[in-house]
Amino acid sequence: MKTMSCRQLGGPCDHAHHGETADDVINAQDQHLREAVERGDEAHQPALADMQGRWKRPVSGMKWYRQAKKNFAALPPD
Repeated sequence: MKTMSCRQLGGPCDHAHHGETADDVINAQDQHLREAVERGDEAHQPALADMQGRWKRPVSGMKWYRQAKKNFAALPPD
């Protein structure tokens, strides 16, 4: 298990996401951003827009995804 923060994944806060894989923490980040914005947290809106827009621009979206996976791999286990 490893931990990445919202901030490490491009968000505005230090909320911790835990997972066995990079995809686990990326999916947790996606859910966290959506829930924060639904609660009215405007600070998370730009990060949510970025996350949603990544898949509209596959080349830059994959660049972010590969970097997030690399960053996750470099982390020590919890």
